[in-house]
Amino acid sequence: MFKNVFGSGFLVRTAHVILTWVITLILFLHDTELRKQEETGQLVQPVLFVLLVLVSVLLYFAVSLMDPGFILSDDSDLQFTLGVTEEQQDMIPPTSKSLRQRRCGHCLLQTHQHPKASALSTEPHNAGVSNYTDLDFKQQPMRSKHCQTCQHCVRRYDHHCPWIENCVGERNHRWFVLYLAVQLLVLLWGLHIAWTGFSPAPAWQLWLRSNGMLLAVAVLVALLSLIVLLLLGSHLYLVSLNTTTWEFMSRHRISYLKHCGADENPFDRGTFHNLWGFFCVWGSVVWEQVYFREGSNQV
Repeated sequence: MFKNVFGSGFLVRTAHVILTWVITLILFLHDTELRKQEETGQLVQPVLFVLLVLVSVLLYFAVSLMDPGFILSDDSDLQFTLGVTEEQQDMIPPTSKSLRQRRCGHCLLQTHQHPKASALSTEPHNAGVSNYTDLDFKQQPMRSKHCQTCQHCVRRYDHHCPWIENCVGERNHRWFVLYLAVQLLVLLWGLHIAWTGFSPAPAWQLWLRSNGMLLAVAVLVALLSLIVLLLLGSHLYLVSLNTTTWEFMSRHRISYLKHCGADENPFDRGTFHNLWGFFCVWGSVVWEQVYFREGSNQV
């Protein structure tokens, strides 16, 4: 369920953790409200702040190392033919009896040198026949996409986030939104603490000399706060519509959306049901049933 912490993205995660605790340490070392409360024995707010920072770091590791919903090869997968890309798949037939999953052309290219494929191509009775027609390959349920950075197909793919060095998909999207909310709270609180630490000076050169480090931290935290606020707002907006970043940005190239109107979303079940399903319903959703409004049991 979780990736190796020392694997891909180790440097990014290390830099994030170091930056987080360095900023926290600076807020404690300067003459801020946090330090004054610590010195007077009022430990409630300092302890709460440190705990909130710790929660944000743990959530960061959770979304960074969590399986976002990778689709793994399975012997029961449907078979797959050469030369078909993700956006070129035909529309899924509108009947529950013949629901057909899309097939990932990127995974086909990755398996071009697969030993099973090579063995199949050398058999006499397969001469002149595509090497891959009798092989099992990954199938893409609706709303999934192949991430070329992670080299995996991801269920309900949203985007690949370089900040966490992981995809955001079906299994970790709600945790990603929760992480953004906690991180925004930490940043805004840290910005307030930094503001309380600025000390007056008779000249701006003296003020800059005594408050330069804290000013740099405040500017950095303010910039990060703005970024996280925009990210959180955009994700909550898209979640309320039951759409993903990938679908919102690339609907004109997605087979099951490009035939819909500009304001039409086949997955939209109303704001309340969209938010409830995103935050409170666990498990995989059969989006083909939602798409065609067939079947009452969607999980």
